[in-house]
Amino acid sequence: MRGNVFLSNLLKQFSRLGLVWVTGTCLLSSGQESAKETNSDVARMSALQKPCRIEVTDKSNGWPVPLVELRTTHEVRFVTDNAGAIAFDLPELMGRPVWFDVIGNGYEVNRDGFGARGVRLTPEPGKTIKVQVNRTIIARRIGRITGGGLYAESQKCGTELDWEESGILGCDSVQNAVHRGRLFWLWGDTTIPNYTLGIFDGTSATTAVQPLTSFKPPLHLRLNYFTDSKGSPRGIAKMPGSGPTWITGYASLPDTRGHSHLIGSYVKIRPPMEAYERGLCVWNEDSSNFQQLRVIWKKSQSTPNPPPIPEGHPALWKDERGKEWILFGNPFPNLRFPASFESWQDPSTWEVLKPQATLVSKNDQSPIKPHSGSIAWNPWRKRWVTVFMQAFGKPSAFGELWYAESLNPTGPWGPAVKILSHENYTFYNPRLHPEFTAVDSPILIFEGTYTKQFADKPQPTPRYEYNQMLYRLDLDDAALKGAQLN
Repeated sequence: MRGNVFLSNLLKQFSRLGLVWVTGTCLLSSGQESAKETNSDVARMSALQKPCRIEVTDKSNGWPVPLVELRTTHEVRFVTDNAGAIAFDLPELMGRPVWFDVIGNGYEVNRDGFGARGVRLTPEPGKTIKVQVNRTIIARRIGRITGGGLYAESQKCGTELDWEESGILGCDSVQNAVHRGRLFWLWGDTTIPNYTLGIFDGTSATTAVQPLTSFKPPLHLRLNYFTDSKGSPRGIAKMPGSGPTWITGYASLPDTRGHSHLIGSYVKIRPPMEAYERGLCVWNEDSSNFQQLRVIWKKSQSTPNPPPIPEGHPALWKDERGKEWILFGNPFPNLRFPASFESWQDPSTWEVLKPQATLVSKNDQSPIKPHSGSIAWNPWRKRWVTVFMQAFGKPSAFGELWYAESLNPTGPWGPAVKILSHENYTFYNPRLHPEFTAVDSPILIFEGTYTKQFADKPQPTPRYEYNQMLYRLDLDDAALKGAQLN
């Protein structure tokens, strides 16, 4: 038996070498026969290596849907990329019917008779199969902004080959500011490929103020990162002291001469997750780094708690007398001062505000406690709007997002409508992007951090874990009517 197997393998090797075995004698075959055999083998191997492309689309509009997982009965997981594509390549399942559970965090298929949500597909090498899902959330998923492999599945299938990798695999919550004609982006702790520890003093990039030409997937948002001498994204906020540096309260403010300054508040962190110093920092236009301006607070026995400081997301507002203020909060304003570089440096001008503690769900009148988020004036609605994450929501403790409106940036905020939900995953620190759209647009764009942190031991989603996801709200959607003030 072993001899027969050996002989069969030997004959295959001879065939590849262009040789023929005749009654124990090895002879050269003609070049034509050799070429035919070789080409045939290559063709067969090439066919086997081609993945089956599975495309997941929204049944209501045909848009591709990123972040939809298809899981086999033997627990192999595939997740759609920004083009809604999966490159299915399991040799053991090619050519046979395969059941896939469908998990989409707001996108789903109908249950079958046993209560399972999934589809049965027959993958073939080189074939394209389409799967339609139903959107059950109000917000529409546009795609992933940060991280690696935004189009990895598509690229395996031969498309999106011109998309370039950033060198970033993950990053924490975003801060944005329009500064000197560009939109500045800043993220917290950042994951990189070459070591388990990443960048812990902020990464940053710029784009045009309105970086998107379309608010439909697939998302192509190219970020121009601040890089080191090797072209790799680098830290931009190396404040004195040990431990990570986090930047918050990111804004651009004019001084008395009319010059704009990019500013922020920094926090120094030590294990396990303790803030021990807070202060102010200013962007150096020459070195493209934040530099410490002054220390506001250091933790000690006499000063165990920090004073109010500009943090969270800012919003500009003119009062009834025409005076312009900048308000900071997360989500609702808890601090304000005149919108100038000088006032930002002077804590005596800072006024503490008391934010609204809870909102009411329009659906069942239950109290909703905000945890994080942002506000913005919306010209289309002519109202202040907010998207915020609920504290201890359901089904996900920190993955439920709500929309509400107010006539004033300090409230009171009206009834809230849930716009985004996660089965067992966190989506925190949502940030509105009012700058993305024209003033007459009913589209509201927001993003947030998608992460396993603070959820109930979920399996991390490959490539998406600890990254920024972009969504849109259509403010003319009837589903938002309950939150809209007349």
